[in-house]
Amino acid sequence: MADYRELLRLIDRKRLPRHIAIIMDGNGRWAERHNRKRIVGHLAGTKTIRKIVRFCGEIGIKILTLFAFSTENWSRPKKEVQALMNLLFKFLKQETDNLKKNGIKLLVSGQVERLPAKVRVGLSKSIDATKGNSGLILNLALSYGGRQEIVRACRQIAKEISNEEKKIEDIDEKSFDKYLYTAGLPDPDLLIRTSGEFRISNFLLWQIAYSEIYVTPVLWPDFNRRELLLALIDYQGRERRFGRVGNG
Repeated sequence: MADYRELLRLIDRKRLPRHIAIIMDGNGRWAERHNRKRIVGHLAGTKTIRKIVRFCGEIGIKILTLFAFSTENWSRPKKEVQALMNLLFKFLKQETDNLKKNGIKLLVSGQVERLPAKVRVGLSKSIDATKGNSGLILNLALSYGGRQEIVRACRQIAKEISNEEKKIEDIDEKSFDKYLYTAGLPDPDLLIRTSGEFRISNFLLWQIAYSEIYVTPVLWPDFNRRELLLALIDYQGRERRFGRVGNG
């Protein structure tokens, strides 16, 4: 089995995906396998986030979007949701200085208004503290749902048309992008899902139209630099045609 250093030598730095999106799945199952409480799995998952964010910055990935909390997650037991919000708050408090120091710019996508006040304040402080950074962009999808995002965009467009600020003819795919949470960011080149589930789970439904998808059985807390390199090697072995005829 090739180790991390051997895999790193196989990577073509000129053909890295510009934008990677990850569905971080498996924290709960990881905890069950280790006979621990679910929150322990989520805590282990935050440690993986730190490692992967740092590594993406080191190898030259430009944008990393992490599916951290979905709109559907609000229906989980109240204690678990509260624990997740506390973990997020602590993560922001502990990592903002590191993000700033490593040139990482923090963004957020989702229904931020639904988050607890202290989390919103923490996010605002972190985003403000890192807004001048020019390295990796870390985009956290929080209280995020792809269908909800599209509906929100349609409502905004309908309102502008109703107010005669825009005409129906003005709306196309390019202009529609501007109404999404990810406005200003290129679509993901690579979507990774951990834990072996073959589902998109309402994540970036518009943006991943032509993303390459990589699914690994590895649970998120066990996902590491080696696993990410395996995903990148797989990605670089594919031909991205975007609906056109291939070279083969």
